[in-house]
Amino acid sequence: MPLEDGDPVRPRGRQLNAEVSAIPRFRGMRDSSLRSTAAPGGSRTDAVAEGWEPGPALRDGDVTPGGASQRAWQPEEALMTELSELVQKVVKSSSWWERHGMDISILACSFLLLPAGFLCLRSAQAIPFLVGVLTLGVVHHTLTVKGSHLASHNALTESKSWGKVWAIFFIELCSAFTVEQATYNHVKIHHGYTNVIGLGDSSTWKLPFLNRYVYMFMAPLAVPILTPLVALDLLRNVEWKAALRTLCCMFLGFYCHYWLLLHVSGFQSPWSALLCMLVTRSLLAHPYIHVNIFQHIGLPMFAADRKPKRIHLMSLGVLNLPRNPLLDWSFGHSLISCHVEHHLFPSLSDNMCLKIKPIVSQYLKQKKLPYNEDTYSSRLWLFLQRYEELMVHAPPITELVGIQ
Repeated sequence: MPLEDGDPVRPRGRQLNAEVSAIPRFRGMRDSSLRSTAAPGGSRTDAVAEGWEPGPALRDGDVTPGGASQRAWQPEEALMTELSELVQKVVKSSSWWERHGMDISILACSFLLLPAGFLCLRSAQAIPFLVGVLTLGVVHHTLTVKGSHLASHNALTESKSWGKVWAIFFIELCSAFTVEQATYNHVKIHHGYTNVIGLGDSSTWKLPFLNRYVYMFMAPLAVPILTPLVALDLLRNVEWKAALRTLCCMFLGFYCHYWLLLHVSGFQSPWSALLCMLVTRSLLAHPYIHVNIFQHIGLPMFAADRKPKRIHLMSLGVLNLPRNPLLDWSFGHSLISCHVEHHLFPSLSDNMCLKIKPIVSQYLKQKKLPYNEDTYSSRLWLFLQRYEELMVHAPPITELVGIQ
């Protein structure tokens, strides 16, 4: 079946006052079944299930498929084109520092903090030692999450050759994963088919055999162990040269970390060094897992042959969390407060996603399209309350009735 963004969506709506209704319907569930339940912090995701109406047309000359002039009708392609033009103006007027420099400086600062972190671990006093653990933990996640994510989208540089180098460094050396599979699964599948059942529906994050408390609070501690094991399993799907390169980079990354703990931080036993590696590499594993499920699961999911066009797919199926200094630094704006912007324009850096955020949010709201935002605590409460519905059972399929 065809799976490109240009796939036709079969409209099944009714004409009301020269406007086409565009209300999501959920197979096998009542219309209200995906609306957020009451939760601390007040969720603003209810509009996703309640539906939306098309906004005004781009220009007076817009014409409906039937040939009649109609201000309220606007093709989805025109919506995305207009928004892209607005964003492109901002990008072209931005300096190199805004496009790439700000995020590169954050990654560079993280590298510069590494010596201080390893040296703090030499201390026999509790406070300096804990400072070292916290420093190495934050640096690790900045390099492996923010760095790898930007590198996978080639958002650190405008050179494809250097982009490949940075991808190998951040994804394979720092994160112990394979570039080919990371790029394919994240960029091609997750971004290409966001919230499409069986493709980019975030189901890889689900472990239905675990109960809600084990999954949400204990399982994240195993991320540093599971990540390289998953990578090793995926190496069967890549060429032998790429697999050999990945193995060498993974070994070098682990061994460098281990060697520095023994010879710089002064750990006396291999087991204590390995335990420290586990602690620092899992320091922010909880928000890492939570963010990945909060921003997609529980929002509308679509069948591959009936998915809407890009702007509706991303506005319906992606959610922004509030800004958080720690997570903004270590994960990046595109994974926290600008996730909608990132899915609409994935090649932009974190700083540029933050810069275009007012334009994107204003445009989507002006066109009466969803712009999902919610707090971390609200989403956590929602997932704890409805864990089986969201993380165990198959999600309902959304159909947009009378989509523009």
